[in-house]
Amino acid sequence: MPNLIDLILHLDRYLLPIVQQYPLGIYFILFFIIMVETGLVITPFLPGDSLLFAAGTIAAVGKLQVHILWLLLLVAAVVGDAVNYHVGKYASHYLMRFVKEEHLQKTRAYFEKYGKKTIVLARFIPVVRCVAPFLAGIGKMPYKEFFFYNILGGFLWVTLLLFAGYFFGQLQVVKDNFGLITIGIIIISFLPLVWEWWKKKNE
Repeated sequence: MPNLIDLILHLDRYLLPIVQQYPLGIYFILFFIIMVETGLVITPFLPGDSLLFAAGTIAAVGKLQVHILWLLLLVAAVVGDAVNYHVGKYASHYLMRFVKEEHLQKTRAYFEKYGKKTIVLARFIPVVRCVAPFLAGIGKMPYKEFFFYNILGGFLWVTLLLFAGYFFGQLQVVKDNFGLITIGIIIISFLPLVWEWWKKKNE
């Protein structure tokens, strides 16, 4: 059984045998992982970016139907964030007993000012992707507004990473350096967070 780091760095190796063994079930497995990874604030350890990229590389060789996969994973990403939002909204009633009201007010003020941008950018940042919709629920971001940016962020995230794997994953240089590519994806995923931190520091 691979450990988490090995699984993430060699996702292409582990995913292909599963696809070959469960050619139909793999769609439900991938749907479930993406939905849970985005839908629960306690599951940031699940592969998200690298899983989408690896799924795209396997679809490129005809083992998966890329358009069916794209639609399923888009739905999984949107549903996951929606569930996370409602969990946060529900939890806010109980957090009032343990968290100072001023902290909740700061969260609400933040999402009033930056909520739209946060929901979209968070899609591309590991860990933050799991936390942002939860905090949006706590911050009582209007659901109609959240829903639109949830779909926009999910669309950009799934489309860019899945089709990046589909179009570039079969290049020999990518095959030979998949672990390094995965690390690169993870590093790039954190750049929006670093950029926002840098801007805030220099305001």
